Amino acid sequence: MGAMRWLGRIGWLAVILGAWLLPLAAQTPIPMTPRDFHVPGTQIGDMPLANLLEPNVCRACHGNYQAADVAREPYATWAGSLMALGGKDPLYFAQVTNANQDVENVGSFCTRCHLPVAVVTGHVAQADGSTLDAHDKQGVTCHFCHSMVDPVYKPGISPPEDASILAALDAVPGYASNAMFVLDPEGRRRGPREDANPMHELIVSPFHRDAALCGTCHDVGNVAVSKQANGTYRYNAIDTESPSHDPAQQFPLERTYTEWKLSAFADGGVDLGGRFGGTRGPRVSTCQDCHMPGLAGPPCNFCDVRPDLASHEFAGAAVPSLDLIAAYTADDPAVDPAHIAAGRERALSMLQRAATIELAHDAGELIARVINHTGHKLPTGHIEGRRAWLNLRFYDSSNALLGQTGGYDLATAELDEASTTVYEMHVGLSADAAAATGLPAGTTTHMALADTIEKDTRIPPRGFDNAAYIEGGAPVVGISYADGQYWHERRYPLPVGTQHVIATLYYQTLTRHYIEALRDGNVTDNWGTLLHSLWEDTGRGAPIAMTSTTLYLVDRVFANGFD
Repeated sequence: MGAMRWLGRIGWLAVILGAWLLPLAAQTPIPMTPRDFHVPGTQIGDMPLANLLEPNVCRACHGNYQAADVAREPYATWAGSLMALGGKDPLYFAQVTNANQDVENVGSFCTRCHLPVAVVTGHVAQADGSTLDAHDKQGVTCHFCHSMVDPVYKPGISPPEDASILAALDAVPGYASNAMFVLDPEGRRRGPREDANPMHELIVSPFHRDAALCGTCHDVGNVAVSKQANGTYRYNAIDTESPSHDPAQQFPLERTYTEWKLSAFADGGVDLGGRFGGTRGPRVSTCQDCHMPGLAGPPCNFCDVRPDLASHEFAGAAVPSLDLIAAYTADDPAVDPAHIAAGRERALSMLQRAATIELAHDAGELIARVINHTGHKLPTGHIEGRRAWLNLRFYDSSNALLGQTGGYDLATAELDEASTTVYEMHVGLSADAAAATGLPAGTTTHMALADTIEKDTRIPPRGFDNAAYIEGGAPVVGISYADGQYWHERRYPLPVGTQHVIATLYYQTLTRHYIEALRDGNVTDNWGTLLHSLWEDTGRGAPIAMTSTTLYLVDRVFANGFD
């Protein structure tokens, strides 16, 4: 039976698993086992907990800066990021509760990325998170990242200590994905600088400048759902490890690293004129270049200033999530709201630099182009609830609004999707999956069960190639982008009397539909209800303006087309 494909043999399943097939809609989970979600790399028991330091130990030297330097402090900047706050994120806990209701043991797979210290404590074994403690909930800690070992040993480049570490593993990861991390069991701290002279041991590690380090948790496939020869996806047999740990052979849940790897940023870098990278220079290439930009600052509180210190801000697009976390942790003495506020500002700045808009007019139509300046799709990351769209507002000479596209009603938290192009990804259930689970075929919020890509209209990065993205599990679906295209362009009719147009690109992660799905689907605990309450209290996930521009059409005297 282990060789049988799960969804390819519905008759077999009906006999063996008939007790749970029909009731799944009432939250009876698919009885998958830890083996279904096993991945190579460090496992429970491979690293003694005593060898993994808590962040406050690192803070003694890499924190406690004077007020004027806090914005450059490694500890404070990390403390305001989702890396540090993963164990305080109500959105994550609502998500993983619903996932566990759909599929047994999937929560342990999620925990490896979001709360990886739980692998060292052993608490990752409880998929529902019931044994997670304060240590686990410190998120992706300083020492965790600075204990990571490159799983691909490179003679003459990799630290010699790594050979024995990798040899001791039951299975060595072959890909940078799915939290297949390897930790130095002795906890020897690692960093990329050969000229560093810290007060603790240091192993010089080129891996810490490699985007593959970030890919470890920013390329995620459902290891229980595999690609077939015809390009479709089907569930694996129950109690069977994934036949391939290549993320391109698994159903895509997040492909940020793959999107970057197949872009011009990975192929020599892109000169963006200083938009990203800080003091690293105008050409950016790796994840670290943009998300750990260079700055002038001291690496520790008694060190001299470096002109190219790597900021530990890890800013992404997490403004709404940080708002939720700030509200949730308002009375938590272990969380400094000033750190979250600073992290929010950095995330907002990142969003505001991610894209630009160009407008032109021709023959009574507006031509609107949204340009992606990131090294991955726009938007990228966790697929559920994330979207971006262009709002156009048309005004006459008296500044009266003639009409708009992509309008958003703050009172109802609803977007007029029909009038604009929404850049987003939706997953769904095939007819086979629907028959097996009792859930409707088509677009779904049951991400752990999904086996189809229903939509992916997100804007690709520079260097985009359709064939490569299809092969990598990051195809365009429901829209067309030519090879090399890193923008989206659309024409809109101009209302009669239009004098000027204001275009604003909006980004949103906490859509009403998604938050309500997490609330209404939760039959296990109160995370869904709590999340919805926090969502209400923090502005109901109001969209964030990324960038805006105005085009004036005074007597239509401006040249047509783009510069």
